[in-house]
Amino acid sequence: MTTGVRITQGTFSYLPELTDDEIRAQIQYGIDNGWAVAIEFTDDPHPRNVYWDMWGMPMFDIEDAAAGLLEVNRCRKAYPNRYIRVSLYNATLTKQTVALQFIVNRPPHEPGFRLLRQETTDRIVRYTLEPYAARDPHGERYDGSD
Repeated sequence: MTTGVRITQGTFSYLPELTDDEIRAQIQYGIDNGWAVAIEFTDDPHPRNVYWDMWGMPMFDIEDAAAGLLEVNRCRKAYPNRYIRVSLYNATLTKQTVALQFIVNRPPHEPGFRLLRQETTDRIVRYTLEPYAARDPHGERYDGSD
């Protein structure tokens, strides 16, 4: 059996979990910079899975981070055993990209990834990451309780 790991993606991923006050402060920082707030969730946190499910629509016109934190908590309540992240989009014409992104919820147990090694011709070695949780179908991963 595998031991649990902590998925590290996005800003603050090596720090302890952010409190609600810290999340609110980061959302307000994004709002103050004119960035749109989006809440996303998934049960497949593979590093190349950049397309997480959206929780509602991005919030372009909010002025108070309390609205963003409210949506984070609503998403947490609906999907307590999924990864949830806040994405702050810089929508200015020359940027149009994620300016800040961080995980705000994760399953209680993160089983991690298995490294698959494949040797091919000319001494080429290819590596693939396979999440242990992917053995279960979507919606039944991470204890299957959501």
